[in-house]
Amino acid sequence: MQKEVKERKQKKKYEIDMCNGPLLKKMLLFTVPLMASSILQLLFNAADVVVVGRFAGDNSLAAVGSTASIIHLMVNLFIGMSIGANVLAARYYGAKKSVLLSQTIHTAMLLSVVSGLLLATIGAVGSSWILRIMQSPEEVIDLATIYLRIYFLGMPAMLAYNFGSAILRAVGDTRRPLYYLAGSGVVNVVLNLIFVVFFHMDVAGVALATILSQYLSAALIIRCMLNGHGSMKLRPKLLMFHKDSLIKIMQIGIPAGLSGVLFSFSNVIIQSSVNSFGSVVVAGNSAAGSVEGFTYVAMNSFAQAAISFTSQNVGAGKYKRVRKVMLRAVCCGAMVGLVMGCGCYLLAKPLLSLYSKSAEVIAVGTIRLFFICVPYFICGIMDIMVGVLRGLGYSVLPTIVSLIGACGLRIVWISTVFQIPKYHTIETIYISYPVTWAITAITHIICYVVIMNGIKKRQAQRANMPISKETEELLKKLEVPCER
Repeated sequence: MQKEVKERKQKKKYEIDMCNGPLLKKMLLFTVPLMASSILQLLFNAADVVVVGRFAGDNSLAAVGSTASIIHLMVNLFIGMSIGANVLAARYYGAKKSVLLSQTIHTAMLLSVVSGLLLATIGAVGSSWILRIMQSPEEVIDLATIYLRIYFLGMPAMLAYNFGSAILRAVGDTRRPLYYLAGSGVVNVVLNLIFVVFFHMDVAGVALATILSQYLSAALIIRCMLNGHGSMKLRPKLLMFHKDSLIKIMQIGIPAGLSGVLFSFSNVIIQSSVNSFGSVVVAGNSAAGSVEGFTYVAMNSFAQAAISFTSQNVGAGKYKRVRKVMLRAVCCGAMVGLVMGCGCYLLAKPLLSLYSKSAEVIAVGTIRLFFICVPYFICGIMDIMVGVLRGLGYSVLPTIVSLIGACGLRIVWISTVFQIPKYHTIETIYISYPVTWAITAITHIICYVVIMNGIKKRQAQRANMPISKETEELLKKLEVPCER
C-alpha cells in the first residue's frame, strides 16, 4: 500500500494544476520542456537533412526537402485529432470527471493506431503520383519517392507518440515526452550516420533511421501510459471507440486538423511554385525552412500551452483566468519569436552552411529567412490565439478564419500577383507569409473578444436568474448559500 502511494506521488509530480496558483511560472514549467522537445525533434530532423546534404549531395537534399509540405499536408488532419484529444482530456481533468477522462484516453489511442495505418497505406501507394502533381524536379523525383514511401511506414508510430504526448500535456506532463524524444532522437542521429555514411543508403537510409526512432519513442510513451495511475492509466482491454468521446474529439480535432491541412495545402501550392525555379532554389528553400522551424516550434509551444491551460480552466469554470492565460501566452510567444527570428536571419550564413556548401543555396536560403523569420512573431501571435479559441471549445471558427485569411489569400496571391512577369520572383512568394499572418491574427483577436464578451453576458444572465421557492428551500436544507 505504502509503495503504491509513493508511486502515485512520484507520477503526480509530472502533473501541473493549471487552475490555481501562479500562472506564468506554471506556464513556463509546462512550456520549456515542450519547447525543448520540439527543438530536439527539429534538431534530429535537421540531422537528416545535414547528413543527406553533406554526404549524398544537393539532389538528395532537394529530394528530402521537397517532401516536407506533402508530409505536413497528409499528417496535419490526424495531428488535429490529437489536439481534440488534448482539449477534451484537459477539460475532463479540470472538471475531475475521471470516467470520461479514461474513455477519452482509450478512444484517442485507438484512433491514433487506425489513423497511422491508413496514412501508411496512402503514402505507400500514392507517393509517386503526389510528387508528380506537385511538379517536383525530374532529377529528384525518384529519390523523393523512395524517401516518402519509407517515411510513411512510420506513421502508426508517429501518431501514437503524438496522441500519447497530447494526453500527457493535458495534465501538464511535458517532461516525460521530452525524455523519450531525446532518447529516440539520439538513436535517429546514430542510425543516420551508419546508414548514409557507412552503408551509402542515401535518402532511404535517412528515412529508415527516422521511422525506427519513431517506433522507439512511441513504445516509450505507450509504456509510460500503461504504467499510469487512476483514470490516466492505459488499459489495453479497454481500447475501444466510445461514441461520445470520439464525436467530441472529432468536433474539435477535425476543424483543427483541417486548419493544418489548409495551411499545408497553401504551402504545397507555394512549394510547387518554388519547385519551378529549379533544384538550387528548392535546396536553399529546404535548408532555410529547416532553420526557421526552430523559431516556429518555440513559439508554438506557447500555443500548445494556451490550449491545455485554457481547456483545464474552462473545465473548472474559471473563465477570468482564461484572459490571463491568453495575455501571458501571447507576450511570451511574441517575444520568443522576435528574438529567435531575428537571430536566425543575423546568423543565416553559418546556419545555412551546415546544410550545404553551395554559395547559391545559401543565398536563396538567406532571402527566405529575411522575409519569413524576421516577422515570424506575427505567426506566433496568430497560433496562440487559435490555441485559446480551441481551448474555449471553438474549433470551427479559427478554421474558417484560417481558410479565408491565410490559405485563401496565399492562393489568390500566387494565382494573381506572382503570375505578373515583373513579380514572378522568389521574393514575391515569400512576402505572402507575413501579410497573411497579420490579417489572420487580427481576425482571431476580434473573434476572441466577441466570444469572451458573450460568455460574460451569459454568466451575468445566469447570476440574475430568479431561484424558485422549492429550489431555495432545498438549498437551505443542504446549507448551500443562494447566490443571485
